[in-house]
Amino acid sequence: MQSGLLWFDNDPQRGLTNKIEDAVRRYQEKYGRSPNTCYVNSALFNRGVATDAPPTNSQLALRIVPKANILPHHFWVGEEGE
Repeated sequence: MQSGLLWFDNDPQRGLTNKIEDAVRRYQEKYGRSPNTCYVNSALFNRGVATDAPPTNSQLALRIVPKANILPHHFWVGEEGE
């Protein structure tokens, strides 16, 4: 992904799904289309910080990618080609 929207949410009361959904919603508002990829910090993703799973809504068609180089509590959403 060459460009996208970087979203920050460190609220410990909110689950991973809600945070990603907010990032996706903001991306849609700003760019008028839906992202297809969201990069998250691999430690946050693997630690199970959230009590719920990442979104699987088929309408989103969003691929969640854990990466070590994404800062904790940051979500990089955007469009990535095939």
